[in-house]
Amino acid sequence: MDASGLVTRGVDALEVSVLPGRYGIRARGVISAATRHRWEQALAVPARRRADVSCLKLSQVAFVDVAGVRALALTAIELPGRLVVVEHPPPQVPRVLQMFWPDLHEIKLVPR
Repeated sequence: MDASGLVTRGVDALEVSVLPGRYGIRARGVISAATRHRWEQALAVPARRRADVSCLKLSQVAFVDVAGVRALALTAIELPGRLVVVEHPPPQVPRVLQMFWPDLHEIKLVPR
């Protein structure tokens, strides 16, 4: 799968690209029902790379719905012994993770 691309449905859009020089992806836009399929495809990229640490740069993501955070959590759970570093997540991400997955140590959040 090519991890770059744009999904547009109404006002929701999600652009995802591979991070240069690191294992991971950068996302920009909104992660919602309209862009969920693209988000789940993008999360599969770091999972396939078999790196001990994968990075998700979300500094340009305006909003992530609960299902988008769920996809992130399930991806991390499916990568035992590996760490997913989420850089600059929108405020919903830490709140939802704390609410539903308070003991999920496979995700490290680097705040804005």
